[in-house]
Amino acid sequence: METPSSITAGHAVLETVIGFMGIAWSETGLIRLCLPERSREAVERRLLRHPGVSPSTVQPPWVVELIASIKAYASGEDVDFSGVPVDLADIDDFRLAIYDAARRLAFGETTTYGELAKSAGHAGLARETGAALGANPVPLVIPCHRILAAGGKIGGFSAPGGSATKEKMLAMEGVRVGPPPSAQVSFGF
Repeated sequence: METPSSITAGHAVLETVIGFMGIAWSETGLIRLCLPERSREAVERRLLRHPGVSPSTVQPPWVVELIASIKAYASGEDVDFSGVPVDLADIDDFRLAIYDAARRLAFGETTTYGELAKSAGHAGLARETGAALGANPVPLVIPCHRILAAGGKIGGFSAPGGSATKEKMLAMEGVRVGPPPSAQVSFGF
């Protein structure tokens, strides 16, 4: 029989007010986070297709806390994920630097790909930064949705729903991207 103390890796699918989300963890931290999908089965399939995702569903205490935090975030609460342990084994030094810089962005704070690259010690590598963020295994915890293209444009997003999902996540944090609402575009005269 598996007990919480004998199992240190696993996965969970959770229902939030914005859809089903999934997480997977190893002995040392979070290895995968799936942003909202419409069905539990779709999230489960996405999680289990990645190597290293354990079929166990036994949750250590830090995972129980993380699930509560994800649900709170999905409900619109200001949540700080910077203390969540992440297991980024086999991630190259460039991506580690980019992910570390992204993790320093607070709820509702944004930057551009170019500025993030610069703060990570890789000035001039905005495109490479975008590619690194597109391969982010734990979005939300490494908040790649907070990174914008130059000129305040939304930029890409590799999660289900693409840029529309990114825009919704930013809106949940009080960040508005793009042109003003149509009622504010002109005075109508």
